[in-house]
Amino acid sequence: MSWPMVKLVDVVTLNPRAPKELDSAQIVSFVGMASVSEDGQLLSEEPRVLEETKKGFTYFAKSDVLLAKITPCFENGKCLRANQISNPVGFGSTEFHVLRPDQSKLDATYLFYMIWSNQFRTLGAASMFGAAGQKRVGSDFLKNFEIPLPPLAEQKRIAAILDKADAIRRKRQQAIQLADDFLRAVFLEMFGDPVTNPKGWEVKKWNEALTIVNGRNQKAVEDPIGQYPICGSGGYMAKANDWLTEANSVIIGRKGNINSPILMKERFWNVDTAFGLVPNRNMLSHNYLFFFCEFFDFERLNKAVTIPSLTKADLLQIEIPLPPIATQRILDQIIDKTDSMKEKHAGNLEVDLFSSLSQKAFSGQL
Repeated sequence: MSWPMVKLVDVVTLNPRAPKELDSAQIVSFVGMASVSEDGQLLSEEPRVLEETKKGFTYFAKSDVLLAKITPCFENGKCLRANQISNPVGFGSTEFHVLRPDQSKLDATYLFYMIWSNQFRTLGAASMFGAAGQKRVGSDFLKNFEIPLPPLAEQKRIAAILDKADAIRRKRQQAIQLADDFLRAVFLEMFGDPVTNPKGWEVKKWNEALTIVNGRNQKAVEDPIGQYPICGSGGYMAKANDWLTEANSVIIGRKGNINSPILMKERFWNVDTAFGLVPNRNMLSHNYLFFFCEFFDFERLNKAVTIPSLTKADLLQIEIPLPPIATQRILDQIIDKTDSMKEKHAGNLEVDLFSSLSQKAFSGQL
């Protein structure tokens, strides 16, 4: 059945202000951007006194839905039902939009799934404005965005279906996480901690074992139908019609997010806040390099006072233990088999169930 479409502004209060009558001594839940996962879960919260939190932060209550407004957090799905917080009132990062549904017309969980869907994020990303790396979804896009609005009882039914599908999706994600934990354990068993090198492997500096590719501005290569991903230190940002770094390489942040390496299995364009690490294939496996980067604390090379940053010269002096390449290839084989299982779970997760149901709900067909 096709339901009437309504503008969000007709059923939602956008970015409500904190009531003046709140008790300044009450405890509130503070939520930062890092406290919200990309699958809509609250990872952590900090209890704070309202008086110390009220100014300069985003206000929300348990009936609200939080939506990341900046890239790449918006595209990656950082969105939260605030009913997960411990206290009646919350404050959080100013990088959130807050949507408060009119509860006589709109169910909060139904709203959450509408704005968490891939369709919504695709349209929102196309409307973003601002400088590269700090693009954001504006209030005007949200005010004018339309969603299907069935009767409230029907919204609750749809939300319950999506909740069940999401629970299955999470179980599959847990299986994927267990696989990642298994691979980490295998790596340590085979090679030991690569930072302390307890097995005494031969050591070389990065300038002998890999090449560092500097990132560049992506403006000239951005292309919505491009075949290569544009990546920063936080991961995927957009698409490009050209590439800088070869497949089977590793991304580390040059500025900002310097301690979160990303393994890339395809060619990509890295922006100027990210380095691409291309291993010398004769002595270094991309998988081994990735695990090394996960164990290594890049913060020790940070000389910046404000925004963390790394220099190419310092990175090239890092020492890395190098087991025989044949032994590293055994790790590659184990990872390939495990990744096949993970991809199967991910495929079922995204195509067969939740994504399909979400798309039907978004178009008013569920």
